[in-house]
Amino acid sequence: MNQDEQFDVVVIGGGPCGATTAWDLARAGRSVLLLDRGGRIKPCGGAVPPRLLEEFEVPQSLLVARARAARMVAPSRRAVDMPVGEIGYVGMVDREVFDEWLRARAATAGAVRRTGTYDSLERDADGGAIVCYRAMRGGAMQQVRARLVIGADGARSAVARAHVPGAERNPCVFAYHEVIRAPATAQGVAGGQDFDATRCDVLYQGRVSPDFYGWVFPHGETASIGVGSARKGFSLRQSVALMRQDMGLSRCETIRREGAPIPLKPLRRWDNGRDVLLAGDAAGVVAPASGEGIYYAMAGGRIAAQTALEFLACGNPAVLRQARRTFLRAHGRVFWILGMMQYFWYSSDKRRERFVAMCADRDVQQLTWQAYMNKRLVRQRPMAHLRIFLKDCAHLLGLARPATESPAP
Repeated sequence: MNQDEQFDVVVIGGGPCGATTAWDLARAGRSVLLLDRGGRIKPCGGAVPPRLLEEFEVPQSLLVARARAARMVAPSRRAVDMPVGEIGYVGMVDREVFDEWLRARAATAGAVRRTGTYDSLERDADGGAIVCYRAMRGGAMQQVRARLVIGADGARSAVARAHVPGAERNPCVFAYHEVIRAPATAQGVAGGQDFDATRCDVLYQGRVSPDFYGWVFPHGETASIGVGSARKGFSLRQSVALMRQDMGLSRCETIRREGAPIPLKPLRRWDNGRDVLLAGDAAGVVAPASGEGIYYAMAGGRIAAQTALEFLACGNPAVLRQARRTFLRAHGRVFWILGMMQYFWYSSDKRRERFVAMCADRDVQQLTWQAYMNKRLVRQRPMAHLRIFLKDCAHLLGLARPATESPAP
């Protein structure tokens, strides 16, 4: 293989974002190389809204479970259950299977798929981009030409750090999870008495995470138990062990362990003003407070593909700036609100206690689920929004009455 091999677009990273970008570009008739390093699975609860399945033509068969409720657990161990109700469910996917299906679909559409690790971007005599990568560690350097390079290679994106100013300073939460054999399918395992295969548990406790949260999400025959934190020195492994002990899951078989950084906010710039564009985690598009990333990664990947098509048609690098504007126009307000929530409610156990108490409110539950399912703020109920705002202020100021929810087992 030599540098004479030419592609319209080289996509670095084969997660949901990169795979979606490559799929859309290949379907549009563009030549695209999808480059992904093998053996990598991102730690993730795996939650996806039904809208994702419809919008990105993902079959229901990829769901390993459907959660019908979420349980929010406060520092005092009080638990608030938030049933989804009749508006839908929270789909759960296994990232090992889900991501591979997306990559295979891109290849079926015509994308060239290769396993390799991005090394650098060089320039020919005319200033054209030459992507350098290695198929294996210590292997020979491979080179291909590209009119556009899309970096979808994660929160610590090598493409972003090398070519987009300020990318190296983007703050991250570090996430870690353990995929275990779920109690219902683990033979001879005692415990798991508080595990519900139809419920997502979210733990807002300083002992679990001083600045984020812990989770226990069902995955059918398995479950994901994880935690995130930006606090240096905080042991994520010990936190997961604590959650497993509390829920009677310590003796369940551990299938795999994974860890990775998760960005806290979108980068100020997503392109180099020439021929590099960022997308997904590389651009920082993970929802604050919730850490939800799969839907936003795929939405960002689709926007990156649309932007790439415009760039290839006109050759004007200024077009690349549209990707960030388009994404934030659709999701920026939600990200801002979630960021404010994280800043206020995750700062202490006292505030976490009030946050969980607020989740017992019916207005909060209904609008939360509607916003999650539709991926936009619900405008049809202005009085409900007003009530939530007033209740939010009351809880923040400590004026609300104590919650009456029963403690978790």
